[in-house]
Amino acid sequence: MPRMLDVSDDVRAEIGEEEAERLLAGQNAPGSYDCTSCRTPGDTDQERTSTVLFVGEETAVLAFAHATCIPSQVVPVSEEQLQGAVRSITGEEPAGSGGPVQAPAGTAGIDAAPRQAVLGVTCGLLLIEDELRPAVVVEPTGPIARPGSDGPDDVFLALLLEQGFHQVGNLGQPPAPVPGWSVLLAMGQLHAVLQPGAGSTPAAWWQAHRPLPVSDGWRAAVNKSSTVLLFAAPAGEIGDQPHEDLLRDALEQAAARGLLVGGSMPLAGT
Repeated sequence: MPRMLDVSDDVRAEIGEEEAERLLAGQNAPGSYDCTSCRTPGDTDQERTSTVLFVGEETAVLAFAHATCIPSQVVPVSEEQLQGAVRSITGEEPAGSGGPVQAPAGTAGIDAAPRQAVLGVTCGLLLIEDELRPAVVVEPTGPIARPGSDGPDDVFLALLLEQGFHQVGNLGQPPAPVPGWSVLLAMGQLHAVLQPGAGSTPAAWWQAHRPLPVSDGWRAAVNKSSTVLLFAAPAGEIGDQPHEDLLRDALEQAAARGLLVGGSMPLAGT
């Protein structure tokens, strides 16, 4: 029986015409599945379903997602990330629980910087305009110098403002969108923050060493809005906060000191 599958041109090119036709005919596609984005059940017989191909250096994994969550696409990931995602699917890694979720410092690049910045990332829910919003908070582990400069000045926020981010004065409303930026959430985990790259191909601004689990509430909120709020502050301004109310307090204090920038951005692939 034919399945209600979407197979993008990119996915078709990777898996080949023969395999794509088998999928569409229902030969190699499951009837039911867990959405690779929101991790809730889906049914290829009852609802439009996206084929999502995760490609590592040596491994490729074909997954399925509600078409309303993410479109059919090829998602390049590191081999380590792909293996971690596979472990999360098979249940070898725990899913995220409530409260903010913090990742170990990951690598990032800020347009032609001669060295990489080390960033810490926290995911949490913030109540803004009476609605819980999925947020990603980024804070370097140390000062960020301007490319070509060896000086001690920290220009992390200035560099982000030049990239289209906005000064945040308070958390009363979500920050304005940042064109070309997006957040890659795949297999129910946070993989990267993407910035505009050469041509139409986005580049990873921040990439997790290992995929970062997020809470069920965070996933539900981002699937409802398809938008993530990203906030950034200089080193030492936010810190590791064990509760979302403390995370909000730290963000509000940074905003009051003029040390917080932010932007709204979609999920990658939208």
